[in-house]
Amino acid sequence: MRALIYEGKGKVRYTDQLTVREPARGEVLVRIVASGICHSDISVLDGTIDWPAPAVLGHEGAGIIEKVGPDVTSLAPGDHVALHTLAYCGHCAHCESGHPTRCRETLGNRTEPFSLDGVPVSNFAATSTFAEYIVVKQQQAIRIDPDIPLDVVCVIGCGVLTGVGSVINRAKVAPGDTAAVFGAGGVGLNVIQGLRLAGASRIIAVDLMASREENARKFGATDFIDASQDDVPARIRELLADPVKPATGGADWSFECAGSVAALKNAVASLAWGGNCVIVGMPSFDATVELPVFPLLSVDRGVLGARYGSSRPHRDIPAYLALYANGALMLDELVTHRYRLEDFEQAFHDLETGKLARGVFVF
Repeated sequence: MRALIYEGKGKVRYTDQLTVREPARGEVLVRIVASGICHSDISVLDGTIDWPAPAVLGHEGAGIIEKVGPDVTSLAPGDHVALHTLAYCGHCAHCESGHPTRCRETLGNRTEPFSLDGVPVSNFAATSTFAEYIVVKQQQAIRIDPDIPLDVVCVIGCGVLTGVGSVINRAKVAPGDTAAVFGAGGVGLNVIQGLRLAGASRIIAVDLMASREENARKFGATDFIDASQDDVPARIRELLADPVKPATGGADWSFECAGSVAALKNAVASLAWGGNCVIVGMPSFDATVELPVFPLLSVDRGVLGARYGSSRPHRDIPAYLALYANGALMLDELVTHRYRLEDFEQAFHDLETGKLARGVFVF
């Protein structure tokens, strides 16, 4: 079968000789029809995320169930499914309380379901959607309406769950709140539309690429700041000036979506009194940031981590698809370009140079 094999920093190989094992107990074999291309995949390639090679990358997928393993009762061959990366156990205290992103079994979850020329090949993020067929736990596949285009719904598996979920599930943004979003790529656009859905009164998009302003506004941004030109915290305080003491203005919420320490510092510095910064982007594993404590302590500011949008996929994916069906959630507009798998070099280049909200491989 066709696949992209990560062979070490900066090295990717296209092959049509990869094999995948049969589904075991509680697993399903999925024929991938489409896969979103996420910046986290690029972060593995450039070494930001340390992942053993060889491996099949990709973690935003949609496809059709091909086979089911023993004890699989909720899915059947022929079902159309959207995939997510949370290979949670389903029975720990975190799973049972509705917090699968905190399940310990979802961290460091690496297996070797593939082989190439007799050499084991690992998965990535418990999925590996840059391959024609994959094996996942049954709880990672959500049955969807077969009328929903799979080359659109695939992007829900990371970009939408992470971005919209960080607003709705983690921050719980209230109507009328103000927000600044640092990074207007695929995840940032979903934070922006999550804020729009939540009823935020002012949504300021911040990016180093001025070319991203049009898309940011289309998804719901009310303002745009070119971070290459402006003093971003000062500009946000100006846009969101406090009516009593203008110098103490700022955003109720800031979302760092670029995985940048510099952006994170600016996101914290842009907060109003009582504001909170949510870390959404993925920096390198050893990244650190130095922040002044007093401006946090003295006026109730805070910093939160948000893993995968604190998502509950079996609830969130159907809810987001309902919003898509009624026109409230923008999915078609996220897909900037579709590629063949063998054109991966062009796809990765387009992503790195900021040309894509989301690119999609179509098998």
